[in-house]
Amino acid sequence: MIEHFNIKITGEVQGVGFRCYTQKKAKELGIKGYVVNDPDGAVYVEAEGEEDALKEFVNWCRRGPDGVRVAKIEVIKGGIKEFTNFRISY
Repeated sequence: MIEHFNIKITGEVQGVGFRCYTQKKAKELGIKGYVVNDPDGAVYVEAEGEEDALKEFVNWCRRGPDGVRVAKIEVIKGGIKEFTNFRISY
């Protein structure tokens, strides 16, 4: 079953390639949506995919790539938007 999550990641997550690594991981898992830097220093993700893939994706977001310090992650279920790919938004 397809689900949609709104994810906000805070910590040392901007200026370290977090968005690129997030896109790579999402594509690996078949996740659709987007990632963007928030003006408040956080990274915001909207992600859609199969439940198991989304769980794995969220767990990855809790750690992030090497060199990143994730302080907090908020995950909220949202309505399906039927994204067709996963992109970095600017």
